[in-house]
Amino acid sequence: MRRPAPFRPALCLAAALLVVTPLHAQTTSWRWSGTVAAGRAVHIHNVNGAVEVEPGTGTTVEVVAEKKWRRGNPEDVRIEARQAGSGGDLTICALWGPAARCEPDGIVSGRNRIRNSDVSVKLTIKVPVGARVDAHTVNGGVTVTGLGGDVEISTVNGSITARNTTGAVSGSTVNGSITARTTPSATTDVEFSTVNGSITLELPTTANADVDLSVVNGKITSALPVLLDGELSRRKVKARIGAGGPDLRASTVNGSITIRTF
Repeated sequence: MRRPAPFRPALCLAAALLVVTPLHAQTTSWRWSGTVAAGRAVHIHNVNGAVEVEPGTGTTVEVVAEKKWRRGNPEDVRIEARQAGSGGDLTICALWGPAARCEPDGIVSGRNRIRNSDVSVKLTIKVPVGARVDAHTVNGGVTVTGLGGDVEISTVNGSITARNTTGAVSGSTVNGSITARTTPSATTDVEFSTVNGSITLELPTTANADVDLSVVNGKITSALPVLLDGELSRRKVKARIGAGGPDLRASTVNGSITIRTF
């Protein structure tokens, strides 16, 4: 006579918990502060995570880097702030791997790169209002708010948001949308591009600009009256807003372009 298999409820429950219980995300932060003289630049480079830049106080720069991970090793990622002399240009990098180097024009990965790591880094940086800023990441969004200096921003997989900027602005992404509220002056150009995503430009009702807009799979709409100054079609518009002036260029492949007012 066969004996029934013993029932082990504790073991079954433990196995079930092992399968369905998620790993909780862990976080740690890194901080740095210093000063940047008027007219100097702040370069920001990330790989996996968002970048947010906002105005600070006076000439002070404040950096907060928040690491987040579930299974990866946070020690695989280090944060560096490098400055060219007292008050000079500042470069901030999140570096994956021991051989990665932080340079003003980008991150040099080198050998022994860390692969399959789920560690992400969110960089939140306060800069002098008039500082020149270039902010870049690969996987994550980029947001800049209230900056008066020239701004250059880019990502590959993520959205771009530029709020209340008054300097020249250029931004590009591959997979993501773009939203920009800007007040272009007579000497500041604005240029945005994406491949998979829509672009929304918010301009004051008194804006003056020469616009060059193009889409492939999408449409172009404007809440501001435009004066034809070249080409006008479903996919391309070259026109003048108000009295004309600075160049405002925007292009997307899969998405629409919309001009709104504020």
